[in-house]
Amino acid sequence: MAQDFYEILGVPRDAEPADIQRAYRRLARQHHPDVNKHAEAEERFKDIAEAYDVLSDPDLRRRYDAFGEDFRRVPPDTDPAAWRRARTYADAGAGARGGWSSGAGPSGGFGAADFGDEVDIEDLLGGIFGGRGRGGRGRSGWGPGPVAGSDHEAEVEVSVEEAYHGTERSLTVSGPDGNRTIDVTIPAGVVDGQRIRLRGQGGPGSGSAAAGDLYLVVRIADHPRYRVEGRDLHALLPVAPWEAALGASVSVDTPGGAATVMVPAGSSSHRRLRLKGRGLPHTRGKPGDFYAELQIRVPGTLTDDEQRLFEELAKVSGFDARDRR
Repeated sequence: MAQDFYEILGVPRDAEPADIQRAYRRLARQHHPDVNKHAEAEERFKDIAEAYDVLSDPDLRRRYDAFGEDFRRVPPDTDPAAWRRARTYADAGAGARGGWSSGAGPSGGFGAADFGDEVDIEDLLGGIFGGRGRGGRGRSGWGPGPVAGSDHEAEVEVSVEEAYHGTERSLTVSGPDGNRTIDVTIPAGVVDGQRIRLRGQGGPGSGSAAAGDLYLVVRIADHPRYRVEGRDLHALLPVAPWEAALGASVSVDTPGGAATVMVPAGSSSHRRLRLKGRGLPHTRGKPGDFYAELQIRVPGTLTDDEQRLFEELAKVSGFDARDRR
């Protein structure tokens, strides 16, 4: 049985949306493959992203609460109570279907799987699980009733800029009637591993049953300048030695446009400066942050004046870069 989404995020079933988001952000930082190098980290991160994708969507969460791990396969407008009754009868009769008959058993009574004439198991299951219904009698018995289409899954790769602003894709989907092209809108603020549901774009249903859904798994491509961690973005910010020593106002490029950060005086390489809310956006919660990591760079070739000034600084400064105190 698949692990429960609430257990994956470590939250109770009545958790508020804000609690679910906090749990996701904490676990995503802990298990992101860029941070956690354990072999199982990537799979764990995918489970966390899927759980958050479902539990952060009010409609998907209601279906998950009603139908559990079957929530993607149960046709729309199915009554949860009827579904639970059908599952109960199906589980009870699963081991005895091979010997089930409408008459008496060898001992003259009804077998353990018999529920009396008032319950028709096939009718009860037909509209919910795509089992046999009263769609018509074939030469060998009752013909198959409508069967809901299967769900499909595909990956779509986007750049960091596309994840930030949103984008569109034209996807070619193969099916029994050949290939077809569908236009897909990737919303702004998607994260790596997020699943996007396209209703009715999966496998076709039989008869009057609905088609399945297509789930797109988003993959954010590696970027030469940005590193993605959940909704947070990280980038190196080169600064001159005097900017780091004296402090400076420095411009930094972000996917949302240029921003300004204040480099505190006395900063060293690897110091992180946070730009709150300048990471990937979130349509239902707080956006991520942008972290600029300082990288002190020196001129590759010094002018005569630069050479003289650096030599003077070396004479008068008592600073020891290798002193760890």
